[in-house]
Amino acid sequence: MKRRHLLLSTAAAVAAFPSFAQPQRPIRLIVPYAPGGPLDITSRVLAERVKDTLGTVIIENRPGAGGNIGSDAIAKAAPDGTTIGIAAVATHAINPWLFGKMPFDPARDFAAITQMVRVPNVLVMNAGTAARLKIDTLADLIRYARANPAKLNYGSGGNGSAGHLAGEMFKRDAGIFAVHIPYNGGNPAQLALLSGHVDFNFDNLATAAPNIRAGKLKALAVTTLQRSPNLPEAPPVAETLKGFSIDTWWGLVAPAGTPADTIQRLNQAFVAALQSPEAKSRFAGLMAEPVPTTPEQFAAFMKSELARYEKIVKASGAKVD
Repeated sequence: MKRRHLLLSTAAAVAAFPSFAQPQRPIRLIVPYAPGGPLDITSRVLAERVKDTLGTVIIENRPGAGGNIGSDAIAKAAPDGTTIGIAAVATHAINPWLFGKMPFDPARDFAAITQMVRVPNVLVMNAGTAARLKIDTLADLIRYARANPAKLNYGSGGNGSAGHLAGEMFKRDAGIFAVHIPYNGGNPAQLALLSGHVDFNFDNLATAAPNIRAGKLKALAVTTLQRSPNLPEAPPVAETLKGFSIDTWWGLVAPAGTPADTIQRLNQAFVAALQSPEAKSRFAGLMAEPVPTTPEQFAAFMKSELARYEKIVKASGAKVD
């Protein structure tokens, strides 16, 4: 009788503390790029900020194929809220028009959680080249390029990269011709610019900022429609070429079919993290502007970006088979 009473007491104690009996499963956050870049760093900042509300969030880097490998892993994960990941302008707006075959459908295979950040792209010149050619403003660059067709070149992280597409848009809108030199990634392209092998690049501000501050690169303009608070001295390209706009963004998604209440719980936790003073401070160091949204707002934004980049990629002629 005493033994039966002891067993019942133990069961009651376990029922009173269900969290001990059923520990919360960690969340896997897939970043489709290598460690150390802005997408990886911002993901780790947020993972630390949501641990009190969501529990442990483990960052898993799955780089390769321009981000398609990691994005495919997100799309094919179980839609139970334990796997989420990063959707970026490359993976969800550019790659679908760039790659001949895609392993996932960006419009159907994901559930939006929230946009995370927006990072302006910036038109930068090698500072020595700019001084030698007496180029101090965007208008100076356009005038020189028009007077000297094909004498200027620009580098990018590869055919179809954001830097390549921005360069082709700039050439079209400015009525100039400059030779495009693709590199195998953003870092080699930046090294080529710093060494003077190319004349100008369109780079994201987070990557270019240290060399702008050091005086190695000259920032002529940002590619957002308004000035960036992180580089207020650089005017928008749109002040010279009306309507010019192209920037870098990324956010959080889950596999399609993830329950709506789970998406809302994730959204609330990550939006709160994005709005925290700690996250804003860390993001500012990366020249990244937090952009918390509802799931519906982020879904609509990704849909509009996918449609916009179809025209841009096709006009560039870039293709990856």
